[in-house]
Amino acid sequence: MIHAIKTEAHAPFGDPMAEAVQTCVHCGFCLASCPTYEEFGEEMDSPRGRILLMKHVLEGQLPAAEAQVHLDRCLGCLSCEPACPSGVSYRDLISPFRATMESRGEFQRPAAARFRRWVASQTIPYPTRFRLALVGAKVGKAVEPLVPGFLKPMLALAPDVVPPKAVLPAVTPAQGMRRARVALLTGCAQQVLDPDINVATLAVLARNGVEVVIPSRQGCCGGLAWHTGDLKTARELARRNLDAFPADVDAIITNAAGCGSTMHEYDLVLRGTSDEERAKAFGKRVLDVSVFLAQLGLRERPAGPGPQRVAYHDACHLANAQGVRAEPRDLLRAIAGLELLELANQHLCCGSAGTYNMDQPETAASLGEKKARAIMATGATIVATGNIGCLTQLKVHLKKLGSPIRVRHTIQVVRDAYLA
Repeated sequence: MIHAIKTEAHAPFGDPMAEAVQTCVHCGFCLASCPTYEEFGEEMDSPRGRILLMKHVLEGQLPAAEAQVHLDRCLGCLSCEPACPSGVSYRDLISPFRATMESRGEFQRPAAARFRRWVASQTIPYPTRFRLALVGAKVGKAVEPLVPGFLKPMLALAPDVVPPKAVLPAVTPAQGMRRARVALLTGCAQQVLDPDINVATLAVLARNGVEVVIPSRQGCCGGLAWHTGDLKTARELARRNLDAFPADVDAIITNAAGCGSTMHEYDLVLRGTSDEERAKAFGKRVLDVSVFLAQLGLRERPAGPGPQRVAYHDACHLANAQGVRAEPRDLLRAIAGLELLELANQHLCCGSAGTYNMDQPETAASLGEKKARAIMATGATIVATGNIGCLTQLKVHLKKLGSPIRVRHTIQVVRDAYLA
C-alpha cells in the first residue's frame, strides 16, 4: 500500500510501522480470520480497515481519537498474520502504534477507563499485589450491586477461590542423567491464578532429565504494558528480565503464550535503545515448554489414566505469534489412551487477550461463549491450552454454560498422565 508516512516523525517505530503498511495490498484475505470483523461486520473492525486507519493517522490525515474505537476493539490476536498472503507483520504495527499514540496522549479515554487500566497495571504484574486484589474482589462480589459499573468486568473474571501460593525451589534437579539445563519464567498472574502450572512444568521437565533454575530477580514479562501502549513500563520490565536470566542455560522456558510472545518481541519493545541487540539475542533463546520438550524428546511415554477425550484450544499468542501448533498437540498425543479433539473455528480468539476482557467486556463475553460452546460440542471431558488468560476465560464461560469440562494447561495434562 503506497503511503506518505514520515518515519522519522514516529521514531523509534516509524520504519517497522511503515513497512507493515506498505506490505499490505488490501486484498481482504484477513477478514475471515478476524474475530472482531466476524462480531461487528464492519470494515474498520478488520485488520485491513485498521491498517488503513493507522496509515491515515501516521500520515497526519486523521486524528488518532477518531480511529481509536476501532483500534481499541482489536484483540491483538494476530490471527490475520497466518492468513495474509503478503506477509504483513501486523505485530510490528498495532503494538508500536498504540505505544506511540499513548505516549503522545493522542488517545482519549474517560476517567473510569483510565482508572480501570491503572488498577490492572498496578496489580496483575505483581503477584503479591494481585493476590491481595483478588481477596478484595471476593469481598466485592459479596456487595456487587454497590461496585461501580466500570469495575464489574474485573470482578466477573476473579476466581471464587484463590489457590494457595506455591513455593518453587531455586533449582530443580534433573531426574536421572541430566540432558539439559534451562531457566523458567514463572510469570505474574499465573503464579496467583494457577500456581500448579509451574509445579507441573518443573515435574515434567525434571522427569525428562532437565535441570530447571528459577532466576530470583525475574519479573513480569511486560506483555500487559506493551499491548496497552505503556512503553516506559514495558521497557523497564524487559530490561529487568534481560538482566535476570543467566547465559549458561540451554533455553529460557515459558509456559504462558502471552509471556513467550512478548519476550520474543523484546527487540521491538527496546527498538532504538542500546539494549536492542541484546534483546534480539535473548528472544532467540526463549522457547515454549512444549517446543522445548518436542526438540528434546520425551524420555518415556506418559502412561495416562486410561481413555480420555481432550480438546485442544490454540492460544493466539502461541499459534499465531509464535507459530506453535504441532508441538502441544504432539505432547498430548503421546499420552496413552488420549483422544485429541479439535474445535470448530479453532482460529478464533477466546476473547481474553490480556486485559481485553476488562476493557471490552461485551465483545470478550461473546467470543468467550462461542469458544465455550465449540469446546462443549467436541464431547471432551478436558480442554487443554497453553496460556493463563485463555484458561481463565474458558473457565468463566464453561461455568456460565453449566459445563463440567475441566480446563487444564497442556503441561498439567502431561504431568497428570505421568502420575496416573
